[in-house]
Amino acid sequence: MAKQVVTRTYTVSIKNQQQVSDDLDSLGFTASKLWNVGRWTCSRVWDEIDYIPEHDELTAYLKSHERYDDLHSQSSQRVLQELAEAFNGWYGKRRNGDTKANPPGYRKHGDEHPRSTVTFKAAGFKLDTQYNRVRLSKGSNLKEYWSDFILCEYQTRPDVDLSTVENVQQVRAVWTGNEWELHFVCKVEIEVAEAPGEKTVGVDLGINNFAALAYEDGHSELYPLNCLKQDDYYFSKHIARCDASDSDQATRLNQKKSARRTHYFHTLSKHIVERCVDEGVGTIAVGDLSGIREDEENDESKNWGKHGNLDLHSWAFDRFTDLLIYKAEMEGIEVEEVSEEDTSKSCSCCDRKRDANRVERGLYVCDKCDTVANADVNGAENIRQKVSPSLASDGGDRSNGWLAQPLTYLFDKETGAFAPQEQVTS
Repeated sequence: MAKQVVTRTYTVSIKNQQQVSDDLDSLGFTASKLWNVGRWTCSRVWDEIDYIPEHDELTAYLKSHERYDDLHSQSSQRVLQELAEAFNGWYGKRRNGDTKANPPGYRKHGDEHPRSTVTFKAAGFKLDTQYNRVRLSKGSNLKEYWSDFILCEYQTRPDVDLSTVENVQQVRAVWTGNEWELHFVCKVEIEVAEAPGEKTVGVDLGINNFAALAYEDGHSELYPLNCLKQDDYYFSKHIARCDASDSDQATRLNQKKSARRTHYFHTLSKHIVERCVDEGVGTIAVGDLSGIREDEENDESKNWGKHGNLDLHSWAFDRFTDLLIYKAEMEGIEVEEVSEEDTSKSCSCCDRKRDANRVERGLYVCDKCDTVANADVNGAENIRQKVSPSLASDGGDRSNGWLAQPLTYLFDKETGAFAPQEQVTS
């Protein structure tokens, strides 16, 4: 075992939520407004001279703007840096031939600004680990004569002790849709195992099957989302019976639902990493789903239909990928995020590319080589091949029957773990 300093993000709850929520709301609204000011400025410069300003240029230009002083200077810089990163991501997609990629849009829901994440760097926060408190600086425009900061009391998980980390680099205030939470970005020293092997596995994340895995040596696994969908139905039904959506009872139900989802993602990511250790996998290729919620034709959210929208917008793929990365890292396994472009419509055996080959949601039939595959497993194998070509694509001979017959793992609520379908007791 070797020691290594890595970056970890710890999510903590805010114990004095009622006392600080209004102040955090004002910062979150301000961050959205500053983003929009920056976005408008970029658009105006582009129209005049066909140039998008870099982060430092945009920051220098907007330092005198009243919205800039609504946040701590480092927090304002981070908002504009995120905007520049979003433009760079758009450039990258265009360079790679994605002609449908759109530049970052404005942060608005109707006439209201959403609560954006606010990042506090070293000069913008002061941490007191003895009393589990953190002081977050306000911008000069939001400071009152009696308070120039927000004092949050936080609660970590039992296994997290912030006093033992190398250092805390950033604190992020994140709106979850129901309340604010804090993310501490820390440097932590951990023991890292040697890679268990040199094999690869592809992971395709989806809405019905949350994860499909395709291993290099020719077998596959499915992880359906049934239990979370059951939870969604159960909690939605009971929340609808509450007196109000913001009542104490509804809040408790939402918190319980969120806790169960969190447990599911932690358990699944741990299980997949353990499976990779057992199989001698050294590299996990997972599909990069950034932008999945954005419409290719405009800046609005994609419309996947009534039920599809509910699934998509509660789909925590980014959260799951973060969990997978840090759990894999401790076992010496590398996680690579790769583009999912064409992985759902290409045959993983002969590379034939045709939308109609995906006969239905769960079935892929190639009209060229007659391969029959589970559609999600086919996508996972295409993702895997982006980091390690298969024997078939290299002209070798390999049976492809495993593409159609994945082993299905279900979440067993009695044991709180994943087990093959025939072994699940509930």
